[in-house]
Amino acid sequence: MEATGTDEVEKIKSKFMSAWHNMKYSWVLKTKTYFGRNSPVFLLGKCYHFKTEGEYRALHSFHPYSAGDGSNFNKINTEISGNVEEFRKDFISRIWLSYREEFPAIKGSALTTDCGWGCTLRTGQMLLAQGLVLHFLGRAWVWPEALDMDSDSESWTSHTVRKLTASFEASLTAERDPQVLPQPQPQRGTRRSRDLTERRNEAYHRKIVSWFGDSPPAAFGLHQLIEYGKKSGKTAGDWYGPAVVAHILRKAVEEARDPELQGVTVYVAQDCTVYSSDVIDRQCSSMDSGKAGTKAVIILVPVRLGGERTNTDYLEFVKGILSLEYCVGIIGGKPRQSYYFAGFQDDSLIYMDPHYCQSFVDVSIKDFPLESFHCPSPKKMSFKKMDPSCTIGFYCRTVQDFEKASEEITKMLKSSSKEKYPLFTFVKGHSRDYDFASSPLREENDLFSEEEKKRLKRFSTEEFVLL
Repeated sequence: MEATGTDEVEKIKSKFMSAWHNMKYSWVLKTKTYFGRNSPVFLLGKCYHFKTEGEYRALHSFHPYSAGDGSNFNKINTEISGNVEEFRKDFISRIWLSYREEFPAIKGSALTTDCGWGCTLRTGQMLLAQGLVLHFLGRAWVWPEALDMDSDSESWTSHTVRKLTASFEASLTAERDPQVLPQPQPQRGTRRSRDLTERRNEAYHRKIVSWFGDSPPAAFGLHQLIEYGKKSGKTAGDWYGPAVVAHILRKAVEEARDPELQGVTVYVAQDCTVYSSDVIDRQCSSMDSGKAGTKAVIILVPVRLGGERTNTDYLEFVKGILSLEYCVGIIGGKPRQSYYFAGFQDDSLIYMDPHYCQSFVDVSIKDFPLESFHCPSPKKMSFKKMDPSCTIGFYCRTVQDFEKASEEITKMLKSSSKEKYPLFTFVKGHSRDYDFASSPLREENDLFSEEEKKRLKRFSTEEFVLL
């Protein structure tokens, strides 16, 4: 009887906290974000310019990252790929995962919301979701309904979205609605092919979102991630650092049983080192389905951009990373408040904020509403305010893509390092080839090796070794 009483108290407490957090975190989208017209805006490898409408020019010699001596990476040509409207559609199309309430209770607790503690798990989900979007839909994909979102909430009205969702109202007052030019009638075969492509894309769009549903069966949902986190000593309601989340995401992808996910793997860098042979081994590992071919890899690199505060010397490097087409974002934020960084303008980072409490959506229902999984409002934050602890993510579809990416990023790392050591390194060979990186064999029934557990424990307290 006493235990039952305790459970009732916990349920009441959970409901009270849910109501409080819902009130606290439901006004985040009300703030305005200002974008300048004279500086390019980068979003996950794409560049936009708001200075002119209708026509934009390519900046073949421009790249956001330049070395301290003033030299640029001339091999990386950056093109202005769109204007305000296209940026809006691209940003809104990214999958947004925020606080939720009233979802099924998390196993071993009475919690039915992650308000106040799950923000890093949410930003990790967003990074993984972007990797899956690249894998199944490609970087050019945008949600056809991105600019037509509508719901009962005043924060989600079509009017708000079309005003750049309270973000461009002040900074882009001269913006005119683009003229819609008449399109030539497509041939019947072309129309059929386009319809098939749209249906395929819509199916994958929904499937990707469903993998992040807030219920126990969802492969990358909060419930599953917390189960994997228990192996590192974390429980529901605890604070999760960006490095711990990186390892949890790796385990979640490894354990996923959906056949569609057999062609994707996740690699987490060890002690700021990416071992190339280990990555390639993961890409070439056999699939459970027996299908031949290499896997795509999502590489996660936990790093620290300084000591107590972020070192501004790393700003240009972070810009360079976010301007790469295979970047899937950064799990970071301000101290004790996680954001998903996806782009930048000048010295400010563009991010999606998970600190917005929404109601549970049952993704198992056919044609479940998608609006709440797409953020209508971009936000900006000065790089100086960024917490130094973060995890950087890349996506490489093939081994050749990985080799090209590692070569390109290594050039950035060498140029950005004013000290003796770069932020992280790519090393030839396997981790086992180096005595300092050796780890014991993993027990069959254990999700994390002993070495991983030690590393996770160290990361969870945010104690990084600064080189």
